[in-house]
Amino acid sequence: MKQRVITAVVALIIFIPIIVAGHIWIDIAAFALGLVALSEVLIMRKKLLVSPEAIISGLGILLVIAPQSWWVDLPHFLDPWYIVYLFVLLLLLRTVVSKNRFSFDDAGMITLSMLYIGIGFHFFIAARAVSLVALLYALFIVWTTDSGAYMIGRKLGKHKLAPHISPNKTWEGSIGGSLVATIVGSVFWYFFPIGHYSLIVMVVLTLIFSIVGQFGDLVESALKRYYGVKDSGKILPGHGGILDRFDSLLLVLPVIHLFGLI
Repeated sequence: MKQRVITAVVALIIFIPIIVAGHIWIDIAAFALGLVALSEVLIMRKKLLVSPEAIISGLGILLVIAPQSWWVDLPHFLDPWYIVYLFVLLLLLRTVVSKNRFSFDDAGMITLSMLYIGIGFHFFIAARAVSLVALLYALFIVWTTDSGAYMIGRKLGKHKLAPHISPNKTWEGSIGGSLVATIVGSVFWYFFPIGHYSLIVMVVLTLIFSIVGQFGDLVESALKRYYGVKDSGKILPGHGGILDRFDSLLLVLPVIHLFGLI
């Protein structure tokens, strides 16, 4: 527990000034976090971090994460998604050159990881570009959902939510976490509004975002269970890897964008 607290304090000391500063600092942070998260998936898949597929996917995920503003003045044929697709083609070509030692399944897993992680961190940048408040709204939903689910689950949890994927999660904790996040997120929005929705609609949306965040957590738990690992990485002592800390946010931010809030 002491190690978890120390890691959390140090991480916040680094993280908070970055999100407050925004601009190039948030871009650098998103690129770095995305690359580390991708490397965690590659390691789970038992792929070398110094390999053609690692280099191709690393460059590809940087393109996915890159803010939209970077592409505004470029010629129309340099569409970022087309360039990303070219990197996918390189992964497919790798299956041929390697004589299937690097397989189609490997290429598919890496492509999905590029999109899953890259789009999440792309909207991490996009949220901060809208405002600090927009990003804090998303972070508070994720943080309060996790904290509420943990505390209420410990006190009241009896019925397992998804024992085959995440044995410690309970329905009581899940429901309690979403209720806590809905209250905190809605109060935060009331004092620092974003978007054009009414308070009632935002209460409902905040609940939806909290539930989506829990699905993000379960998705990453399923990934770890499939590869037989406890944590996605060891970069954060007591907390695991970057994917362990950002799994909920990676799904929440694109859904918040879907509703026009970022």
